[in-house]
Formats: sequence, structure tokens, C-alpha cells
Amino acid sequence: MTGSKALEGIRVLDMTHVQSGPSATQLLAWLGADVVKLEAPTGDITRKQLRDLPDVDSLYFTMLNCNKRSITLNTKTERGKEILTELIRRSDVMVENFGPGAVDRMGFTWDRIQEINPRIVYASIKGFGEGPYTNFKAYEVVAQAMGGSMSTTGFEDGPPLATGAQIGDSGTGVHAVAGILAALYQRERTGRGQRVNVAMQHAVLNLCRVKLRDQQRLAHGPLAEYPNEDFGDEVPRSGNASGGGQPGWAVKCAPGGPNDYVYVIVQPVGWRPISELIGRPELADDPEWATPEARLPKLNKMFQLIEEWSSTLPKWEVLERLNAHNIPCGPILSTKEIIEDRSLVANEMVVTVPHPERGEFVTVGSPLKLSDSPVEVTSSPLLGEHNEEVYVGELGLGDEEVRLLKSNGVI
Repeated sequence: MTGSKALEGIRVLDMTHVQSGPSATQLLAWLGADVVKLEAPTGDITRKQLRDLPDVDSLYFTMLNCNKRSITLNTKTERGKEILTELIRRSDVMVENFGPGAVDRMGFTWDRIQEINPRIVYASIKGFGEGPYTNFKAYEVVAQAMGGSMSTTGFEDGPPLATGAQIGDSGTGVHAVAGILAALYQRERTGRGQRVNVAMQHAVLNLCRVKLRDQQRLAHGPLAEYPNEDFGDEVPRSGNASGGGQPGWAVKCAPGGPNDYVYVIVQPVGWRPISELIGRPELADDPEWATPEARLPKLNKMFQLIEEWSSTLPKWEVLERLNAHNIPCGPILSTKEIIEDRSLVANEMVVTVPHPERGEFVTVGSPLKLSDSPVEVTSSPLLGEHNEEVYVGELGLGDEEVRLLKSNGVI
């Protein structure tokens, strides 16, 4: 049937807040699920965080909660618990990222949730797995610190660094989506829902697996493709080295601004054209430079020679000349360049979305492109915008009861 979405007919009870959970449920919404975001009557904390306009939902909130419906519910009240029970009964998926044990303390253990709805997929995002770290408070950069990312990011003589990519929060959200989809697929065979647990530390570690590869390779001697001179018993920070089979580095370009760089990878086949481009054609046949093995011990010098050439040209020209010879490379794009990039707009990765209070906002579109399940990004919901639609229209509560629930602070 044309016009239907991949997850059409799947209802998600979204009890998430801040970033890791909302990033997951937003992807599910983009895949066509009906995502009902359940918020405390005060709302997701990010509605008010990092505001750029007074009294309007922040970009932090709007960019993580598109295509969802919002209802409010105080789950600490008895009537709130009854309504939550009914919502669980009617949902296919429930997602939460509260602190460990918080949902259990509400009276909704996994056993209880299964009693209410044996077909539900109940996904939890936590900071850590079971063990000594379970009750640590997890934030994006805490997960980066404890998942292997920070110790391997930065330059050898500098401190550990956080990456600008939100691998702890949104990275975990993507992992959670994979688990949820697999559980829904298994339910087709078994008729049963299941528990999905994803920890931020674990997701970061999964994204850092090549560094654990290199930790094991260290046992057999120095890592030749790293530019570092000294190796201890742990993987060092190696600046902008690619860490892969082919050496790469970010080389400076004119006029020398903070993002006037191009990242260049030197494959064996690329050395001859590079040596000609940089005005050193003799290096293509020089036994000191001609082979990857000869170049490995002097990667710093090799990229210095390339940089002497690239630093005289703007990055887009460097890009053009390298691409003409099929040399893998990419300009360092600033956030300003990305938000103005025509190809990203054309690919609906940078999208402008109308919003009832702020007029419009720019956000990142869906990176998942399905031929039969197109995505139209719609605005994040206002707080409690869909209370009547869900409570009256779907749960069948009377208008009078909804008014009472509101005046009693239940919704």
C-alpha cells in the first residue's frame, strides 16, 4: 500500500527526556510509529534549557522531539498510575531513560508491565550496565570518558578530549532503536514482547572498537600507522591520524582560519599524483618515499610536505585538485557551512520546520532513507498539546474528568 510508513500501526509510549531517549523515539517517529511523549505536568527539562528565545521551547527540545505527540501525566498520583496502566496496555513499545530503578519505584517493574501487556517491548537506556557503575550519574561526556573515547581523542602531548559528536547520548539512542526493531521483529514469531537494555558506556565502547583492536595489536610492537614515536602499554592519543589501514591527516589551507583544513588520505595508488600536485614528482620513484612501507616511519614529514602545498590554496580548491585524481579527502566543514550546505538541504538532512510559537526552526533530518517510507519532519509538540486527543479521543475519558484531572494536577 503506497503512502504507508515502515512502523505504521506501532504505538510508542515515550517516557524519555533530555537526549539519549528522545533521539531514539524521534527516529521511531520518523519511521512511522505513533510516538506519544508522556511528560510530567512541568514538561521535559530541556524545553527550558539553553533557550534562545524567552518562553518558547528551546532548540534543544524541538530538535529532539519532532513528529511526536505530547501528553502530560503525574505518575505519582493514584489516578495517574491507573492512566499509565491503560497507556501501557495500548502500546507496542515503551521507552524510558530515568535513573536506575525509577520506573520500578513507580510500581511498574518489568514483571508488572508484562502482566499488563505481554506483547510490549520495554526499552531502557541507562548510563551503565549491572555492576559497580550502575548508580553513577551518566552524562554525554561521562559516557565518552568511560567508554574509551576520551583516552584516545586528542594529541599526544595534550589532555584527553571530548568529541563534538554526541556518541554517548544520540549514539546510544541509535543502538536502542536497533534493539527495539529487533524485538518487534522477534515478536512477530513469538507473540511476546521483551526487555531491551542499552547502556551509554556500552554504546560508546562499541563505537570505539577499533581502539580495542589496537590495544591488542600493541602486544606485538609499536603501531606503525600512528604518527606517535613512543608507545607504552595502552593506545595513545594520535591527533588526526586515521587509525585505519591508510594514513590520513588534516592539512592546513589558505587563508588559515580555524576550519581551513582538508583531511587527506594517502592510498598507495595516490602517492604519485600527490607528489606531482605538491611539486615534488621525484618522490614518486625515490626508494625513500615510493612505497607505503618507506613512508610509514615519516608520516609527519609526508603530511608536512602536503601541507606546504595545501596551505597556499583555499580548501575548496585543494578539494577539487585532489578529487581530480581520485584521492580520498574532505574539507573540514564548520557548523555554519553545514547549516548552509545546499546538498545537505537537498538531501533533507538540514530541514526548516514550522513551529506554532517560534515561527520555524532548522533541524537535522532523518539519516535513514527508506524508499517506501518517506519522512516529512513535523514540529515538536507543545507541552500537553495532545492531552484531549489521547485522553478523550482514545482512552475515552469524559471532558469533565479531564478538566478535573487538570485542576487536581494529575495531568
